[in-house]
Order: sequence, then C-alpha cells, then structure tokens
Amino acid sequence: MSKTKEQIFDVKLFKRLFDYIKPYKVIFFGLIFLVIMLAALSAATPYITKYAIDESITNKVEKDFLFYIMLMLGVLVMQTVFQLLFIYYAAWLGQNLVMDVRVKLFDHLLRFKMKYYDNSSVGVLITRAVTDMERIADIFGEGLFMIVRDLLTMTVVFGVMVYLNVKLSLIVFIMMPVLLYATRIFQKYMKRAFEEVRTEVSNLNSFVQERLTGMKILQIFTREVTEYKKFKAINERHKKGWLKTVWYNSIFFPLADLFSSITIGLVAWYGGLNVVLESSSVSQGDLVAFIMFVPMLFRPLRQIADKFNTLQMGMVAATRVFKVIDTTSQIDDLGTHVAQSFNGNIKFDNVHFSYVPDEEVLKGISFDVKAGETVAIVGATGAGKSTIINLLNRFYEIGDGVISVDGINIKEVTLQSLRTQIAVVLQDVFLFADTILNNITLNHPEITEEQVYQAAKDIGIHDFIMSLPDGYHYNVKERGAMLSSGQRQLISFLRAYTTKPSILVLDEATSSVDSYSEQLIQNATDKITKGRTSIVIAHRLATIKKADKIIVMDAGQIVEQGTHDELLKKKDGYYRNLYEVQFLQEEELI
Repeated sequence: MSKTKEQIFDVKLFKRLFDYIKPYKVIFFGLIFLVIMLAALSAATPYITKYAIDESITNKVEKDFLFYIMLMLGVLVMQTVFQLLFIYYAAWLGQNLVMDVRVKLFDHLLRFKMKYYDNSSVGVLITRAVTDMERIADIFGEGLFMIVRDLLTMTVVFGVMVYLNVKLSLIVFIMMPVLLYATRIFQKYMKRAFEEVRTEVSNLNSFVQERLTGMKILQIFTREVTEYKKFKAINERHKKGWLKTVWYNSIFFPLADLFSSITIGLVAWYGGLNVVLESSSVSQGDLVAFIMFVPMLFRPLRQIADKFNTLQMGMVAATRVFKVIDTTSQIDDLGTHVAQSFNGNIKFDNVHFSYVPDEEVLKGISFDVKAGETVAIVGATGAGKSTIINLLNRFYEIGDGVISVDGINIKEVTLQSLRTQIAVVLQDVFLFADTILNNITLNHPEITEEQVYQAAKDIGIHDFIMSLPDGYHYNVKERGAMLSSGQRQLISFLRAYTTKPSILVLDEATSSVDSYSEQLIQNATDKITKGRTSIVIAHRLATIKKADKIIVMDAGQIVEQGTHDELLKKKDGYYRNLYEVQFLQEEELI
C-alpha cells in the first residue's frame, strides 16, 4: 500500500477501533442487518413504480393499482422505522465506544511519569480527551455505517437497473468513472485539510488554556495586546484550515450535482425518445424508474464523499488519541512488597538523577534519616531540594543509586502502597473546584467527615475552616481561588495529616503569607511532624532550628550535614553563610 493510500484509509487503525466494539457485538450486528435492509428497500419504490405505470397506468387498468400503492406505503413505513433504529443505534455504538476509549485514555494519563507532563501541553491533552473523542464517535455515528449503507444502496440500485434495462444503465454508468475519480481526488485533499484543522484546534486549546491560567501574569506585565496578536495569528491559521475544507466542498458537491443532472437529462432524452417512438426497449415505467434511480445512485456517492469527511476527521483524531495511549511513560510498578506501614528509616545511597540527559541535577547524594527524625533540607534555588521529594515518591526514576525505606528498595514496593505511606505537602498547593471537605479527603471512602473534623482540631485549624461560609462544605472554586495562599497551605497540611502517613515530606512555602496564617502553619507543622519521619524543605528559621538534622545542598550535591548549632560553628561554612544572609534578620525579628 502506498503512502497516499495509508493516509486516506488506515486499515490497522480501523482494526484497533473494532477491538473496542467487541462488548457491543449484538448492537454491531444489528446495525449490519439494518444496513442490509435499508439497502434492499432503497430500490423497492422505483421498482414498484415501474410496474404500477406499466401494468396499470399505461394500460389504464385499475386492477392491482391499489395493491402497488399500498405496497409502496408499506415499504416507506419499513424504511422509516429501520432508518430511525439505524441512526439511533449507530450513534449509541459510537458514544459507548468513545466512552471506553476515553476512560482508557484517562486511566493511562493518571499513570504517566511527571516527566511526560513536564514536556506536554495541557491544552493538547484536553483536546485529545474531549474534542478528538467526539470525532471518533462520529466515525460510527455519522461515518462508517453511513458509508457502508450508501455503498450497499448503490450496489442494489446498480443491480436492479441492469436487470430492468441494460441500455439505460449504460448511459448512467458512462458518467460514473468521472465522478469516482473526482471523489478520489476530493478525499485525498480533504484528508490533508482535516489534519491541518486538527493541529490548529490543538494549538488553539493549548494557547487559550495557558493564557487563562496565567491571566494574572499577563495583566501584571501588560501583555494583553501582544497575546491578542498571537491569538489572532493562531485563529487565522485555524480559519484558513477550515476554509480549505469549505473550498474543496464547494468544488466537489456542485460538480456531483452537475453530473447527476446531466445523467438524468441523457436518460430522459434517450428513454423519452424510445417511448415516443414506441420502441420496445424502453417502457414508460422504465423511464420513470430510471429517473428515480439516478439520484439514488449519485446521491449516495455524493454522501459517501461527505461522510468521508467525517470519517477522515475521526481517523485523524483516533490516530492522535492512540498515539497518547501508546506512549510508554509510566513508572515501572514491578514491586511485590505491599507496605502496610513504615517505621520511617530512609536512605539515599549514591543517588544520581537527570531531568535532561547528561545534565545531572543530583550528583551522587547519600544521606540517612532515622525513624521519627525531622530532617531539614536547605540550599539555593536549583540545588536539587525538590528533586529529592519527587524521587522519594517515585514521580521520576533515578538514574543510578538506591533509595530505600526500612531497608527495602522503593522499587520493590508497590507504587500505590509506597505513595499511600508518604504524604506530601507541596510548595505549589493545588485545590480542585470543590468543597474544602472533598479537597481534604479527595473522596477517599475510608476518611469520614468526623475524622476530618478531629484532625482539623488536632492541628489547630478547625476554627479557621468553620469561619468560612458553609464551613467544610465551602466551595473553593478552581485552584482554590476563594482562599488566600496561607489558607490553601493550611488545607494541604490537613489533607496530608488525615491520611495518617508513616512519612511526611513538606515543602513549606510561606512567602506572602500573613502572620496569622504563618503561625497556624507553624503550629500545624509542629503537630503533623511530631513522632513521624519528616523531610522538610525549610523556608523558615523556626523549622530549621527544630530539625534533628540539616542537609545543606548546592548544585546537586550535599555539602554539609549536621544540627543548626553544629553547622554554625563551621567557619566559612556554606550553611553559616546562608544563615547570615538569609536567616539572621529573621532571627533578630523573632
């Protein structure tokens, strides 16, 4: 198969889609039956009309005329019922198939490494999960079955025409090769146009999603005009892509109608001439039947081209969706040890890691955390502090070395049980557009509302939550927009605490937090770290001084370890310099 043919009709892609039809085999074969019946009935009305004219009207005989009329009425009723069932169940099958594909896609996305999302546009992924899925549904609802029905209709009509009158059939078929060739060219160019349209739709979704998310930054730096121009340029490309499809349609469909009209004219001319001359080769019934047959032969061909547009869009969308599904970017979950709980002994042994090949972020770091200890990690931006959090939870795979908990390599622990025992409070707190309660429990069935109340009281933020409208049932809107940064941080602390983890990992960001929220956060930190192994990326001096051990990092390496007092005693030490620059003023304020 040539490259062009592969582009127009991807057999492997259809085979893959048909795998999703297996649970709905009864509906599928029912649709096949309806397609066959509709095709068989399509030629019935002209065929009956021929005999009604030749046997009753031409001969002016009333006998059987009413029978022909009632027969046509019966055919019409059957066609209507079958058509209704066909349209509904074709769409039903398409929507159910797409539901299964969408669920599989989302399940796949849930298991991707963080690295995949680092390199992917959220807007593009949304397009794959929403817009492209609807195009796949159209393959069955408005594309494939419609095309099969029209092809069968043409075959039946073709057979009946030849059976009735070979000479009139030859006149009709003279025009067919030209229209078939035009259809082939049309399909080829429409394929390219739809690929361009889908690409620009993804670009539009990605651009709009990112700009809406970062609208505050755009307005702070007065970039509205610049971004408007960028959007206008992307929208212009999108418009041009669609106009190509409109242009191809505006050429092909008038040509198809022209060929149909010319064919009807030729049939009327030749058939009418034979009727006038009373030739035995063409009857009045033949002439009327063929005038009815010509649109029935040409219209399906025209519709096939139209439905092929839908089919092409669906195929392009399916190709893009399956490309995501085929992406192997999951963390290997080959562990067999199911962790019910951890004592909390953590060990990093000569761990190397790179986000980008040949650009190491961690350069062979080693350290131990004993059960129940609180370890603070400090260092300049980019030193590798947050990377340690990501690796402990296996959001990324290490390049070399071993990370173990209680003497067990974390790769030997099932991913779910590992992450269940490690709670993380990130610097960038994310809240869903939902109630505070659901943001805390994340709809975990084993965490009750009463447990959440008690946990909030334990860490001292129950009164804060109850002061909000509707309390725990207050909807914080998208990304927690109804709360301040300090309030969002408090919710994230409670979310971590309610899971009763064995290990806590905290990235305690308190920049731009009011003094009241900061005090609550400090109290919450003290409460949830008590008696638990905790790794804290420290931003406050109070937390650092309370830590059992401080790990000082610089450029992906551990340069110092020790307690606050021990590290201050090192003359010209990295921590001491950091303390004097960053923390001394804070201590004076305290």
